[in-house]
Amino acid sequence: MARKDLIHDAIVTSLEKAGWTITHDPLRLVFEEKPLAIDLGAELVSAERDNQKIAVEIKSFISNSS
Repeated sequence: MARKDLIHDAIVTSLEKAGWTITHDPLRLVFEEKPLAIDLGAELVSAERDNQKIAVEIKSFISNSS
């Protein structure tokens, strides 16, 4: 499992305060037969808007990253 960026928890808190529910931490996907791990998956359920889902990749750019 990849190490979380320093700002990971702050991003999670910010998304939750904005009404998002974190559904995956990390979000694991397969694309063209290659496994991927995206930092977060989140869902916004609202009566006023259609349900929305996002995938969030968090980067602090403090050090080199692959």
